[in-house]
Amino acid sequence: MSDDSPVPATEWKTVVSNVPLVSVDLVVETDDGVVLGKRENEPAKGEWFVPGGRVRKHERLQNAVARVAESELGCGVAIERQLGVYEHFYDTSEFDDTDGKHYVPIGYHVKPEDGAEFKPDDQHSSLRTFQPPFEFDLHPYVEAYLDDAGVLE
Repeated sequence: MSDDSPVPATEWKTVVSNVPLVSVDLVVETDDGVVLGKRENEPAKGEWFVPGGRVRKHERLQNAVARVAESELGCGVAIERQLGVYEHFYDTSEFDDTDGKHYVPIGYHVKPEDGAEFKPDDQHSSLRTFQPPFEFDLHPYVEAYLDDAGVLE
């Protein structure tokens, strides 16, 4: 998840320790499959995960989808449909002395703009397009998104 935030680092730890984070997660479907990023940071470090990021105060969900896509993929996307609201609980976060992270993400099924070239941000070592069956075990949260988006069928 994209954590580019105007919240100062000293206050961010308090937020992570005490508040569920509202976010958007994107199932990016192309003609070649679904785009996943290899996470470089906690939570889910080392996992292939869907792009996503927090919703900022006074930011409309559609605007958050556009910002996250541009930030994490380097391209624009068209929203196909909203998948629903999810709950994600993690035992880890970027802070060693917190009891994890709690996200309330809204999932979106999106398609990249024509001619889009994906460029990973600093949170991902790689962005790749995969088709089922996957050559690795999907993170359970990713599997739920892909199932709801109809990508696993």
